[in-house]
Amino acid sequence: MSNTDEKSVDPIFAKIFEGKKAVIFGVANERSLAWAIARQLHAGGARLAFNYLGEALERRVRPLAESVGAELVEPCNAGSDEELDTFFSKVKEKWGHIDYLIHSVAYANREDLEGRFVETSREGFRVAMDISAYSLVAMARRAEPLMEGREGSIVTLSYYGAEKVVPNYNVMGVAKAALEACTRYLAWDLGAKKIRVNAISAGPVKTLAASGVRNFRDMLAKAGEKTPLRENINADDVGAMGAFLCGPGGRHITGATLYVDSGAHIMGA
Repeated sequence: MSNTDEKSVDPIFAKIFEGKKAVIFGVANERSLAWAIARQLHAGGARLAFNYLGEALERRVRPLAESVGAELVEPCNAGSDEELDTFFSKVKEKWGHIDYLIHSVAYANREDLEGRFVETSREGFRVAMDISAYSLVAMARRAEPLMEGREGSIVTLSYYGAEKVVPNYNVMGVAKAALEACTRYLAWDLGAKKIRVNAISAGPVKTLAASGVRNFRDMLAKAGEKTPLRENINADDVGAMGAFLCGPGGRHITGATLYVDSGAHIMGA
């Protein structure tokens, strides 16, 4: 069943997000994990806003956003404070407040995902950390005043390479480790305002971002065999977890990294 097939949306979330407003960062195409979460929220009645980066991605994102009745589809580079200010100002002007923020933004230079980690350049390290980790902090700071009194939920996407060495993941693994640490510190900072912050550590899924990791297809083919459930996950599994964390079931979950990986994280070598 394809990721764009509405029948694959878990009916358990039907109607529970009515009246809620969600900002979705990081959709690149119909295989994106952020898109899987957005579809779940839409199925539950949420109103959605999306960003895109550049004209090429707009051609992919806008039709998807329009298919779920998105009320805002605006350009925004997550690495630019000025563009983030403009984007969240438009969200505030349109809605006044938001309930959910989905952060699925990550980037590293291709050359830093191909060689040895020790050869990562200073600039490559800075770029990976800025876009993949600090962008969550930057967005949370702007989302905070829009979530006050809303019991808001912020969800970001991580991967097991944040904890253990995954060959060819390199600087992105370090950036994801920082992202998970940011999740915990943001959870503490924002908790007094009843804003929850969590990360989903997803198993390997064929996405546009994953295609930048050398030998990813081989890794994906072998990954499922090594899990307790003997199968890989798909994007809809991540979408269901994202919706759960935004919904009432996640009301007292914050600062956590939750695994959606068929149990891969419990296994040794």
